[in-house]
Amino acid sequence: MDFSGQTVIVIGGTSGINRGIAEAFAASGAKLAVASRSQEKVDDTVAALKAAGAADAIGVAFDVRDPDAVAEGLKQFHDAFGDFDVLVSGAAGNFPALAAEMSINAFKTVIDIDLMGTIHVMKGAYPFLKRPGASIINISAPQSYLPYEGQAHVCAAKAGVDQITRTLSMEWGVEGIRVNSVVPGFIEGTEGAKRLAPTPDAGEALRRDVPLGRWGQPQDVANACLFLSSDMASYISGTVLAVDGALYQRGSGKFGQMMGDMLRSMKKG
Repeated sequence: MDFSGQTVIVIGGTSGINRGIAEAFAASGAKLAVASRSQEKVDDTVAALKAAGAADAIGVAFDVRDPDAVAEGLKQFHDAFGDFDVLVSGAAGNFPALAAEMSINAFKTVIDIDLMGTIHVMKGAYPFLKRPGASIINISAPQSYLPYEGQAHVCAAKAGVDQITRTLSMEWGVEGIRVNSVVPGFIEGTEGAKRLAPTPDAGEALRRDVPLGRWGQPQDVANACLFLSSDMASYISGTVLAVDGALYQRGSGKFGQMMGDMLRSMKKG
């Protein structure tokens, strides 16, 4: 896939899955702009993207919870690179907590990052999207449609993210803008994977639960984003695409219960 000359924005693009997405677009010749809360991570990522083949790369640090900072950062990207061909919104926050034990502020923190952060990015980027032809991808999670114990805050937030995706695909589709969500599965090397599988035995047990028989790689998610942003997906909008090796066909299952059991055992201890 060739994205030479195109402008790609990746919010949250300085670590984990989102950085892998940014690096894939860089290798495809795009101009990259990344943002996260850490200027140090931004600077490191910009250097890595240039080394990976980006036509150019820039970055700014801002918090997606601050709509004014988001709007200003996106304006800086537009001033540097022009209209956005691709926008990936991937900022997220998570921690395990049972609803009865969670403070309202803790619940609100995840809503503010995941859900409000998404609409801040959508509204901040709206004036700068290429018309027609822009592709927006929101990085979602299985909690958007599968209940997990200890994740009421994330389930609520990510369900909202996917409904933003569906709604904007209609509202902005008339302008030639496509909006989709991508739901990653168990992706090796990420912080989430380390929490789920802190030991080799745990990692092997999780691998056996994936119908395709392997952990996902950041490149797997990046490939989905490249496809959804390409001309081959020009008639795909409003979809929620799982990149999970068919894992979520099993529902939340034992993983939906595992965190609740862990939290209850900690409470008893």
